[in-house]
Amino acid sequence: MSDCKPTATPFLSGIKLENGKDTPLVDCTLYRQLVGSLLYLTHSRPDLSYAVGAVSRYMQEPHELHWNAAKHILRYVQGTITYGIHYVANCSLNLIGFTDSDWAGDNIDRKSTSGYVLSLGSGPICWSSKKQVAIALSSAEAEYRGAVNATIQAIWLQHFLSELGINVHHPTVIWCDNKSTLKFCRDPVQRQRTKHIEIHMHFIRELIHDGIIDLQYCPSSEQTADIFTKTFTEQKFRFLRDRLGVKDTTA
Repeated sequence: MSDCKPTATPFLSGIKLENGKDTPLVDCTLYRQLVGSLLYLTHSRPDLSYAVGAVSRYMQEPHELHWNAAKHILRYVQGTITYGIHYVANCSLNLIGFTDSDWAGDNIDRKSTSGYVLSLGSGPICWSSKKQVAIALSSAEAEYRGAVNATIQAIWLQHFLSELGINVHHPTVIWCDNKSTLKFCRDPVQRQRTKHIEIHMHFIRELIHDGIIDLQYCPSSEQTADIFTKTFTEQKFRFLRDRLGVKDTTA
């Protein structure tokens, strides 16, 4: 693959991986080695997280379509081998986050995919793209669960930064593009439509009330965490990648 033709995005255009069972089986050991290496690469390349997470769901019984999708990611890496997270010196160390969810995005089990990114200063320091463990009954619930996951990580980072001598004296702002989720988080009244959500999820309300977390609305067009939940066109993907902070380090 060292002389492969580069691609602009890590996704196979117009291909659904769940249809891979119609293609021949491939060597599962080789497939796991490739996906395992790609998973290791996501520790420094957050723009790969969704694509690598998608192919990692087929480790047990990989087919040719899944193998081609994994190799397509390598072609994207080949074209962006000089890319990485760009941190600017002498930048104010403000901890902010973005959270998003793709409701019922998995066509097999109808579970949603949540993604978040937390940035300190000019670049991301923590991110995630993961399928939710339970089926969400609405897009608002899917976004709500994603916001809670981002909040849990933000609280941990606040404590970790304080141990490093970086004290956070203001609420950590987390941007969400679902207005219903914002209402759920700020409304102290338990509504009938939210009773099915586990009670422990509502701890985010206390954090907002205590001024530890500040959940704010942002338009979907500016939602950086979108890159962790779904595929995009080349133009949109490049826009989100730039917002994420992954850039050509040689430029």
